[in-house]
Amino acid sequence: MAESLVPELPDFDDPLAVLRACHERMLAQCDMLRKLPAHIAANGVDGEARSAVNRIVSYFSTSAAHHHQDEEQDLFPILNHQSLKLADIVYRLKQDHEKLDQLWQQLLPDLNEPGALAENTDFAGHANAFCEAYAEHINIENKELLNMAQHILSHKQLQDIGRAMARRRGLRR
Repeated sequence: MAESLVPELPDFDDPLAVLRACHERMLAQCDMLRKLPAHIAANGVDGEARSAVNRIVSYFSTSAAHHHQDEEQDLFPILNHQSLKLADIVYRLKQDHEKLDQLWQQLLPDLNEPGALAENTDFAGHANAFCEAYAEHINIENKELLNMAQHILSHKQLQDIGRAMARRRGLRR
């Protein structure tokens, strides 16, 4: 049997794996975003650039927003009460979410005017600031928070988090 070229996404039965997979997709979207200024400089705002802009806006406006809600509404409150170290990490990550939202609100007007991106001298800087902040945030979540959460959360807590995440996306569980 041939192996699929598209990696299978984790199920909400393993919500921490879903969060990690979301991180990978966020980094992939950021990679596309970082490449966009050079593509536009070489090719103008062509169909490929417009398609990339649409995918980036769609992803960060929906999937990434759901991801932050998953963490802030379902994961962080449980972990916040486990230890002072986790409370400190959760506090920092919540601050990061605010910063990421501010950077997205700075970048979104650029992306909402794709035809003007070739002349927009601020776009590359906005894109890089957004992507760098995301990469740093994801690194902390993956290496510190999610690894600890894997060992701390009970099976029932993980099930509850997974059900909440699925409901947020309109899936019945």
